[in-house]
Amino acid sequence: MSLSQIGKVLFTLRKHRVQALLMGGQACILYGAAEFSRDVDIAVRPSESNLRRLLDALAELRAEPVFVPPLSLEVLLRGHACHFRARVPDAEGVRIDVMAVMHGCEPFQQLWRRRRQLKLPDVGLVNVLALTDLVRAKKTQRDKDWPMVRRLVEVDFHRRTRRPARDQATWWLLEARTAALLVELCLRYPGTARRLASQRPAVRLALKGDLARVEEALHLEEQAIRSADHLYWQPLRAELFKWRRARRKS
Repeated sequence: MSLSQIGKVLFTLRKHRVQALLMGGQACILYGAAEFSRDVDIAVRPSESNLRRLLDALAELRAEPVFVPPLSLEVLLRGHACHFRARVPDAEGVRIDVMAVMHGCEPFQQLWRRRRQLKLPDVGLVNVLALTDLVRAKKTQRDKDWPMVRRLVEVDFHRRTRRPARDQATWWLLEARTAALLVELCLRYPGTARRLASQRPAVRLALKGDLARVEEALHLEEQAIRSADHLYWQPLRAELFKWRRARRKS
């Protein structure tokens, strides 16, 4: 999958003025936390006019639906993802996943206000999900997402300025996924860490330098988030099952 193929998809979305935020693996690449991704995952503004622009872009890409459900405003607002495969020669085989509502994330309008804009060669300005929102969106039940969450936070920390803002240190302390990094953060920003100790058990333990118990707390934290995501998707999966069964019968 070449960058030019991904660029073709992004350029077409921009050409049709689709109000969308790049997320998923491609966003992780732009933040320096991934090396490769075959898909284009986007969050779109859930409005009829924006959906029409998206459909025009998908038509230009000759994008075919891959799975149920069919693309509609109602389906997107319920939290489902709609999947397509581009068939235009310049982007043959690129998968495009479309969502409007993500578990754990705020409504699209707020995500849009916090977006980051990046200029890509041969594409132009691309609107990307803010790093903090990307990390939230990646906290799922899927095994592959948690190493990415860890890398996103670590890359941001290692790119830090000499004197980061307190909000930045707060975010690292709330999101760090390894005991070693969390202990280092507590040593660097002890005042902020003490303020957050009651909010995150792993921070309280990291202040004591207890690496084993920090790892245990991080594991319990991850398991709780995975379980919540599983519960969130249960009714949506039930709907998908009904749609697939109806499609087979037809």
